[in-house]
Formats: sequence, structure tokens, C-alpha cells
Amino acid sequence: MWHSGLLVLFAATVLLLAMVAPKLYQLALSTTHIILVLQIALPPVFSTTSARNVVDTGYARYRGNLSFPNTVAYLGVPYAEPPTGDRRFRAALPLNTTRIAAAAAGAIVDATKYPDFCIQGTIGAGDAGGAGTEDCLKVNIYAPAGAKKGSKLPVLVYIHGGGYTYGNPRNWPFDHWIHQSPNVVIVSVYYRLDALGFLAVPEFADAANGDFNAGFSDQIQALKWVQQHIAAFGGDPSAVTINGESAGGSSVELHLVAATEKNLFRSAIAQSVYRTPLAKPEQRMPGFQLFAAKAGCGAGSVTDQLVCLRAADISALAIAQDFVSNNLVEYRQFQPVLDGKIFKDFPTRQILSGKFADVPIMVGSTSNETLSGGTDISAALIAFFPSLANGSVSDLVAEYPTSDFASPALQFQAATGESELLCARHIIGTAASKQNKAWTYRYNQPNPTSGGSATNHAAENWMMFQGSNTGTNGSGTFTPMTPVEISFAEELIAYWLSFVRAGDPNTFKLARSPLWTPYTILGRTRIVLQQDPRNSTTRSGSVLEVESPAEGRRCRFVASQVDVQQN
Repeated sequence: MWHSGLLVLFAATVLLLAMVAPKLYQLALSTTHIILVLQIALPPVFSTTSARNVVDTGYARYRGNLSFPNTVAYLGVPYAEPPTGDRRFRAALPLNTTRIAAAAAGAIVDATKYPDFCIQGTIGAGDAGGAGTEDCLKVNIYAPAGAKKGSKLPVLVYIHGGGYTYGNPRNWPFDHWIHQSPNVVIVSVYYRLDALGFLAVPEFADAANGDFNAGFSDQIQALKWVQQHIAAFGGDPSAVTINGESAGGSSVELHLVAATEKNLFRSAIAQSVYRTPLAKPEQRMPGFQLFAAKAGCGAGSVTDQLVCLRAADISALAIAQDFVSNNLVEYRQFQPVLDGKIFKDFPTRQILSGKFADVPIMVGSTSNETLSGGTDISAALIAFFPSLANGSVSDLVAEYPTSDFASPALQFQAATGESELLCARHIIGTAASKQNKAWTYRYNQPNPTSGGSATNHAAENWMMFQGSNTGTNGSGTFTPMTPVEISFAEELIAYWLSFVRAGDPNTFKLARSPLWTPYTILGRTRIVLQQDPRNSTTRSGSVLEVESPAEGRRCRFVASQVDVQQN
């Protein structure tokens, strides 16, 4: 059997002969045909490539895609039972490995193609959601080629963003992260979204009716699967870091405070934490009733309605969840709720009181974060935080006097963006630094495809994931990156994976990158992540800065609004 490297060399020689010696090319072509036949006919165990991109979990063998010579992507590996039929609106069940083994029947399972993603909701731009599948509880695993049980590589578990409403992990690939640093394993999680993941009614207090926060339970189940099976892919279950951006950053924050199994992770990275209200179940009732009626299940008791909804066609549910988000004024999106079981209090209060996981944390935001539009600060804040309508909004707006800002646009951005996203950096960073170590950042490099000079929400995703922009219904586009952008992306990835490997972004940073000083209540130093302004590929543009006293003061006030902001 030929080694794969020799096959590549032989094929290159054949192509050269085709150009300079046609007769020798014909002979070589015949020989190549014989070799390829042998390559197919002989058992996989003799193939070096197969040995480097096949893993045995103990219940099934999976073949991944050798996306780089040193990188394998195992795509669409299930981690829980399908949440279909009577399991709709219920917590995820552990994977039935006996069922998986029986289905494989001894054959190697193909894991070289991305799976279908979870049912999508509208992104709010006039589009209709609905693409995807309910049977979506899968993970994509990226590992160094040849990694195996006993490699004990640290693990990054990534939770995607999208407002808990949409998102497809295919748009955030990690092949190039492993290619750059083939000493970690990365797991990207698909979890239920929108109504299928976060439908809530008070009746879910009785588990016979369903479960609160089903989509979050998916994430928990994925972390449990990682504990049980990631060693087969070369990972170390005792060295897991959780990471996410936007709703993924919100999920990371929620995992820090959730009343679930301990020791599912040892460190956390929270990017642009989405500080959406954690509504009470009764506050979700108008949304439930509107959803049920639109899906054709408006009659009878809530129990009757749930029976009807579990039998409803998925297309009816997709239309209904979009209808709610487009027509309801308060709590119009299906998102996590304060269930009294997994989440016993608002995360900000738990974090301020020290009731969260004692792990090293990286947390940050982009420079120009906001999820609101328009010019009316009060209206925008009430739309995002409905409970502010009781009069508290005026107190919050008073913290942002016009005189503190260079323009009304910057005033609006700060007044909305700090409560919605940005102040998580100060709140989490302050609390984490008291009991462990914290590093904070300000990401200051605009997405070059968005136009303008502002570094808006999710700008770092474009840089970290090969020029990726999210579209509607799970779609995405990738824009070619310049050498300077690639160089900056490598700097970011090195910081992130250094934290995953060592619990410190500095240990394995690039030599050109500055030392990232930890955030403390005395120093409050953070890093500004940005390209070198001289357009260089060999110098870092990142610098250190100190959080301004004004920002700290405003964020302390935002934290004091925990009961009306409900986050």
C-alpha cells in the first residue's frame, strides 16, 4: 500500500509528464489507475489517511474530513437524542449510544459533511425563518490529525450567537484554528433555537408538560457528552473552556451561574455578552398564546395546546414563531427564562454576590456595541428591557448627559449599548478578578465589509472566521482576507487558544503581540485588539488601555438596575 505522501508525489509527476512527455504520461496514467484501484480495494486499516482521520468512540467509529494536512473536522456527530415527537419542548436526553452502534452496524460513520442546522427564526430584517431540522443536536469537532485517546489536549467548546433565534455553526468554522495551533480540540455546538428551544409557560413547572430552557439544556447535554467522549478525539475532559459570542456570550454567562453539574468546564471566554432580559415564565404567556393561536393550537387549556403544538407540522411552528417576533411588543423573542431551577436568580445579581463558577475568565466587547436603532434612547431601552417602562428608564438615561459625548449618536450608542452588551465586561471582569483571574478587552477593528469606521457588534467574527458574515436561514458568506487581516486573525486566535491551553492569554501568544495585563479592581487595565495601523503583517497594533472612570461609574449603575433589566 502506498503512503499518501508518495501518492501525492506520484500524481504530481504524472501531471508533469502530461505536459512534456505524452507517451510516458499514458504509461503513468495506467499505473495510477492500478494504484487507485488498490487504494480503494484494500482495507481502510492500511490507509495512513484513514488512521489519521478516523476515531473510535467505543460505540461508533467516525471518519472526519482532512481539511488541512494537520487538521480533521468531524462534522455532525450527535450528542443527544433527537428532540422530536413527544420530546418537543422538553430537555435533551443523553445520547443512546446503543442505538447509534446498532445503526452503524460496524461500519465507519461518515462525518465529513456539515449537518443540517437547527430550525431558524427570522433575523428581523423582513425575512422568514424556518430552514433547518428538529433533529439537530449535533457537534462539529475539530482536532489535530492523528489525535487519539491519551493525547489529553485542552478543549474549547464554542456556543454560537444569533439572539437564541438563529445561527448555524457552519458559518463559524475552526479548521484554520487547529491548523494554526494543532494542540487543542474544538467542539462547536448546535442547540435548539427560538420557540423550539425556549418556549415557556408557567405550566412547565410540572415536567409532565415540558421543560423550561430546552435550548440551554441542549448546551448542558453537549458539555456532558464532551466529558464522556471527547477523549476519543484526543481531548482532555478536565481541561474544557467554554466560549461564545453575543447569545453565545450570554450562554457562557448563564453557564457560570447555572445550577447544574459542576466541573463541566475549567475556564470561560465571553464575547459581547447579550444582556437580554431573563423573563419570568408568566411574562412569556402573551407570546405563548399568540404562538399557539397562529400555529392552529389556540383552543383549550395550556396542556391541550401543548399536545396540539407537539403534533403540529414544523412549518406551522416556524411561521408562528416569526409571527410572534414581528407582532408582539414585549418579550417578543423566545429566549431563556428565570425558571427557579437552572436559573434561581438574575445572573448579574449572582455574579455581583460571588455566586458563580470560580474559573479564569476572558470577557470583552467591541468598541461601538449596540443592538438598538433610532435616536430615542428611552424608547430603545424600553423596547429592549420592557420592565424599565415603570419609570426607571429616566434614571438610566440621566447617567448619559449630552455633555459627556461628542455627538448624539455616540450618546445613543453608549446609553443603549452599555446596558445591552458592553457593561458585562465591567461586571464580570470585576467579580471574576476578586476570586480568580480576569482579562478584558475592547475589540477595535471594523468589519471591512460592513462599511464605515465603527467597530460594531460581532465585528470580531468576521476576522476570526475567515471573513464570515451571517445571512438569513442559516446561510453565510465568506469574503477573502488580506495578508494584514490574516496576520491579525492569527494574533487573535493565538491569544484565545493560549487561554484555552494555559488559562492565560499570554503563555502561547505570538511573539509580536503585547503582554495582556490582567484586569483588577485596582488597575482595570484591558487590551485594545486592533490591526497594526501601518498595515504591517509583522507588527501588532494591539495596545493596553485603562477603563475610564466614567464607563466604570455608568456600568455600576447599570448593574444596580438588575431587577428592572432582568439580566
